[in-house]
Amino acid sequence: MSVDALEGLDDRQREAASALRGPVVVLAGAGTGKTRVITHRIAHGVDTGAYSPGRVMAVTFTTKAAGEMRGRLRALGIGGVSARTFHAAALAQLNFFWPTLAGDSAPGIIDNKVRMLAHAADGVGLDPDVATLRDVASEIEWRKVSMLSVEDYATARPNGVGRLGVDRVVALQRAYEKLKDERRQLDFEDVLLACAGMLEAEPKVAKAVREQYRHFTVDEFQDVSPLQNRLLELWLGDRRDLCVVGDASQTIYSFAGADARFLLDFPARYEGARIIRLETNYRSDAPILAVANELMRGRPGALHLAPASAGQPDGEPATARPIPTVTGFHDDRDEARAVAARVKEQIEGGADPRHIAVLYRAHAQSAELVAALSDAGIATTVLGGRRFFDMPEVRQAVMELRAASVAPIESGFVDTVRDILRSRGLTDDPPQAGGALRDAWEARAALLRLAQEAPAGTTLREFTDELTARAKVHDEPALRTVTLATLHAAKGLEWEHVHLVGVAEGLLPISYATTFEQVDEERRLAYVGITRAGRTLSLTWARGVRERQPSRFLREIGSGTLREGGANARSGAASRRSGSPSASGTRSGSARAPR
Repeated sequence: MSVDALEGLDDRQREAASALRGPVVVLAGAGTGKTRVITHRIAHGVDTGAYSPGRVMAVTFTTKAAGEMRGRLRALGIGGVSARTFHAAALAQLNFFWPTLAGDSAPGIIDNKVRMLAHAADGVGLDPDVATLRDVASEIEWRKVSMLSVEDYATARPNGVGRLGVDRVVALQRAYEKLKDERRQLDFEDVLLACAGMLEAEPKVAKAVREQYRHFTVDEFQDVSPLQNRLLELWLGDRRDLCVVGDASQTIYSFAGADARFLLDFPARYEGARIIRLETNYRSDAPILAVANELMRGRPGALHLAPASAGQPDGEPATARPIPTVTGFHDDRDEARAVAARVKEQIEGGADPRHIAVLYRAHAQSAELVAALSDAGIATTVLGGRRFFDMPEVRQAVMELRAASVAPIESGFVDTVRDILRSRGLTDDPPQAGGALRDAWEARAALLRLAQEAPAGTTLREFTDELTARAKVHDEPALRTVTLATLHAAKGLEWEHVHLVGVAEGLLPISYATTFEQVDEERRLAYVGITRAGRTLSLTWARGVRERQPSRFLREIGSGTLREGGANARSGAASRRSGSPSASGTRSGSARAPR
């Protein structure tokens, strides 16, 4: 029996967790505790006997999210629930049923779509560069999740890719599919297509799957593609026991086939669906939420986020909470140096580097920021860069720890870990400069912290086994570093202090966002970045050599929610209305409005 699954939930969360029979749609704004609601709802269903754990499928969009969900369910005393991604669930069903249906094992999964595209290109006399091949791979993914044939693709995307006209793109896609079939392999999207096709064509398989899984929950429902939605419908059959959770304002993968209409139109497609809104935010202070709300005012499906009193500093009046700032700079280097200086000030003021993030629209913006932070002696981790367990110093340390685990230990477990890491270069204090030496030190220090945080009685062998298990599921420890990330990579994460850089036309929204729908997606990206912040938020932009202008999103946010950077500056919005954008300042840093 688990702990009381409804304990500690607010009224709306409790309402959602108590709605055990579908159809249910939970519209959950940023920071409102959606993962908590999902896991507590499942636990409550098991506790009350409404659910059998083995017949519950909780679908997530990442392996990490699925692992987190399983961990939270274990903490509630619930085991046996299938918490998987769409792909993991589909692949498991293919591998289980394929031998019976086809008489042999399921096809293998290709590990590199671009490499196979290169081989296919050779076969049809094409020689595209790697960047073009990557773009074609993305087009294949979009086509398949949109459930379009190659012929349909030519009509839907008539402009081609790079220097390849649409006819050549179609020829390359056909050659890719032919080569894949010859090698008896499937790609990532084929797994979903093949599983859906199997369920549609084989009534016995559909019956078996629907008998196994009776209760479905889908997280991040705003990101489902037509193919994922179709597979979900096939899993569900004519039943209605479905709970979906999502936030239309965080739809940022439309370019990859995600369609928020499945979330927004859920009540129309499932008659009698119960609609529950979660709008109490437990992450961000009120001034940050005011910026987010103004940015999304009037957008389809936008929720109005309100701060939870429990999420504010005890006893601190609302007027004392930092107002988000907007600051303009002469060029990108000035912007990066000023952000680095502010980050250093925050760390010297007691902020944990792990609670600070610098966010941007595109990877290309990171180089200047990494350099500026390194010059300031600040260690960084770039999300999407090298994985922690792939770092040479981490691999070497884990190998030595595993070797040591088979021999008798004379000292304590943590002391042994510390001695091995010291032999590899871990000192009591970090190197003063940033760069590779600091990165290696932070990685070794993270391994030591994992050892120090291990449960009492842990052996060295158990510790190394845990490290190996974490590496397999990419469960990486939080380094004591400042995080740099694109807005896409930042989704689902949170920090106390967020610096959102490059809030300028051409960067956010990005230059190739030309249609209303594309610009609206950029708006949602900005919203995701803003709502990552808990305590402080700074927005910056630089004019640069291309004479950029401040983002239209800044102009849409009211003057009462943003102030211009600088101790005695006027509101950034007010200065823009008066024709004096904050980027008119000098190279030395923030641009102050006249006193």
